[in-house]
Amino acid sequence: MKYNKTFLASSLFVAIAFIGISCVNANRDDKKSDSTETVSTGGGEKSNLPYDLTNPVKYNMPQNLFEISGIVFHNGDPKEVFAIQDEDGDLFHLGLTDKESKFTKFGGKGDYEDLAILNNTVIVLKSNGELHSFPISEINKPEVADVIKTKDLVPKAEYEGLAVDEKTSLVYILTKEIKKNKSDQTDIYAFKYADGKFTASGTFALSYKEIADLSGETKIKFRPSALAKNPSTNEWYVLSSVNKLLVVTDANFKIKATYPLKGDFFNQPEGIAFDRDQNLYISNEGGTLSAGNILMFKLKK
Repeated sequence: MKYNKTFLASSLFVAIAFIGISCVNANRDDKKSDSTETVSTGGGEKSNLPYDLTNPVKYNMPQNLFEISGIVFHNGDPKEVFAIQDEDGDLFHLGLTDKESKFTKFGGKGDYEDLAILNNTVIVLKSNGELHSFPISEINKPEVADVIKTKDLVPKAEYEGLAVDEKTSLVYILTKEIKKNKSDQTDIYAFKYADGKFTASGTFALSYKEIADLSGETKIKFRPSALAKNPSTNEWYVLSSVNKLLVVTDANFKIKATYPLKGDFFNQPEGIAFDRDQNLYISNEGGTLSAGNILMFKLKK
């Protein structure tokens, strides 16, 4: 009987110790999963975003950029940001901490969605796919003297994103939505820009199904609002205000990962850009209690 009591006591001690060790390991695993964010990629690997989307530096914009849409830096220089807003044909430029902005008029009332700068030419996109281009040297004048309007480059649809690859002189126009035709993908049109002319240079697509699979959704209608190319990694970052989502692709728009845009600071993300130090910037239109703003996400070191 004494032997049985000793055996039972020993067994009970071992069981308690095992449970304790298991709990410690479980706690360690929980802490690890909380501090490390990984997203499944198309190739079944893991991809870490080199930016903390929960910890931005916020720059409030002046009142005339309440409806800020596209943003861009000239040669990646973060000292001055160039921006447009939805309703007026004005190009704004200012420092991120400036209380007032300078601007020049390049067009009348309209639905202007995004902009890009290729070499020394500013290119602005309207929602119908029309492009307005003019020299950046005109920005210190009250109004641009000669604006070149380019129409009928892309099929009839709603467009919101414009970006350039300065290394290849390619201009990319991003479709937001084709209202009359059902589609299971987002189309991106590339054009070679030279001597003031745009020449078709390819079409790319982002699959709704691939985005849904990576996002953990059963179904998604992706409606992007902007795109920008990381000049260091050659990855494309495609932003969606409607879906509150960031999609990362390779240089040929093969989807690599998706990241949800959580938090109150993503009020209406409409613009995206990188500076020459690879810091990421996302602009938001203003809301009921907030001004238009630009959020900076520093590159993780």
